[in-house]
Amino acid sequence: MPQGTRNRLNQFGESAAAGPGIRTYGARPKAVEGLVAVSSFRAPRESLGVLDAETAAALVEGMADIAVVLDDQGVVSDIAFGSEDLLADFDSDWIGRPWASTVSPDSRPNLEALLSEARQRSMTRWRQVSHPSTRGTDIPIQYRALRLRDDGPVVAIGRNLQGMAALQQQLVDAQQALERDYWRFRQVETRYRLLFRMVSEAILIIDAPTQRVVEANPAAGQLLGESPSRVIGRPFPEGFDTEGMHAINGLLAGVRAAGRADDVRAHQLDSMQEFLVSASLLRQENASFILVRLAPLLSAPSSNTALPETKARYLRVLENAPDCVVVTDTDGRILTANSTFLSLAEVPTEQQARGESLDRWLGRPGVDLNVLMANLRQHTTVRLFATTLRGEYGSTTDVEISAASVRNGDRPYFGFFIRDVGRRLSAEQPTTPEQTRWLDQLTERVGRVPLKELVRESTDTIERLCIEAALKLTGDNRASAAELLGLSRQSLYVKIDRYGIVADQSSEPSGPDKKDRS
Repeated sequence: MPQGTRNRLNQFGESAAAGPGIRTYGARPKAVEGLVAVSSFRAPRESLGVLDAETAAALVEGMADIAVVLDDQGVVSDIAFGSEDLLADFDSDWIGRPWASTVSPDSRPNLEALLSEARQRSMTRWRQVSHPSTRGTDIPIQYRALRLRDDGPVVAIGRNLQGMAALQQQLVDAQQALERDYWRFRQVETRYRLLFRMVSEAILIIDAPTQRVVEANPAAGQLLGESPSRVIGRPFPEGFDTEGMHAINGLLAGVRAAGRADDVRAHQLDSMQEFLVSASLLRQENASFILVRLAPLLSAPSSNTALPETKARYLRVLENAPDCVVVTDTDGRILTANSTFLSLAEVPTEQQARGESLDRWLGRPGVDLNVLMANLRQHTTVRLFATTLRGEYGSTTDVEISAASVRNGDRPYFGFFIRDVGRRLSAEQPTTPEQTRWLDQLTERVGRVPLKELVRESTDTIERLCIEAALKLTGDNRASAAELLGLSRQSLYVKIDRYGIVADQSSEPSGPDKKDRS
């Protein structure tokens, strides 16, 4: 501590030796009892002896993070820091300045109350103020003031509360994180409850050790002929024939042992309704549950309506084909789709894709599907239509689409075969000799023909090539080509006549497109 502080604290040491001159040690007056400490030294002079200035200064420096000596006007006379961090954070040139000018504006009422209390009592209570630091942040300090004599200087002893403030902020952050997690879990639980109630399939949650029903959705209660509340707590399986109960018990045992097992079939005793029973294991903390799904099966078809085994094998091959297979209605809404399409489209279940427009996942919304549907209505088949397939989570895949139109009475439906071509070694279209010749002619004319004329001719050539590519892509369906190019039909017809593009007569459009052309 500087010499000035030690000189002032020398008075504090002499007063401590004298006894009544200072109220920090020795017998405390009743006016300050309860403000200084819970208990006081019984014999301070015998225990501590006479404290000189050096000892008093060392005592203050050792117990304080910051110590400030003030005159009776509240001006800083001397200052000592107990740590290098505070010395680096604060502007140490406080001497000669009013102490109130070193604190933040919102802390001045607390500081004034501290100084006012120091004029009335020898020892004040703890009060917190904040000092601006050189880093731009406020540092909280808790001060307690000690008046050495009735008309003498005041020593303010401060504790650094940065660690406490950091812990409090961590506590607040932890509480806010807990609240966010709590509300997020509440929302997840609400969605789970809503989905559990709205799903059309019968779902049971079984306690794995006891095989008793813990939860059941309304669909399960309807299938089992009971309300969901009456199903809860009952053993499972119950209400099935002997063979079915043995099969279900074996299924549950396999799930408990291996986490999964093959689906089994079981007949209900009352209605002889046959169910397909599947199960999977759920673990929650230290408890194990089994999720059981009951899917009713249709009655066995008669011999006249039974699906031939060859057709059944054919359908199984389509379902497990490496290419996407999608069946839609005349509006392009999905009726069924195989697992490969669901994987590329990033859709969890077929139920979520059913009823949605195929245009939702194609690369050019509003264009690709319209072109495909127009060609299917006209030619009944489409081959190698190049586009992209967009997944629900943003992935894109280069694909080729072939499609066919099939009539089922008065209501036709369309089948789409979508192949992933993203991993082909050569996906780019080869350059035609005509394109190469045009590029050579263009570069040869540089310097002999003005740039403006070259650009105009190049634009016409590129426009003609794009129209030819669109006509080729749509099978010379001019209405679809106009939509693909973003032109009106009349504008496309004018450009076709302008460039003398001759359509393939074998695939010349008919019907509405031909009428518009005329």
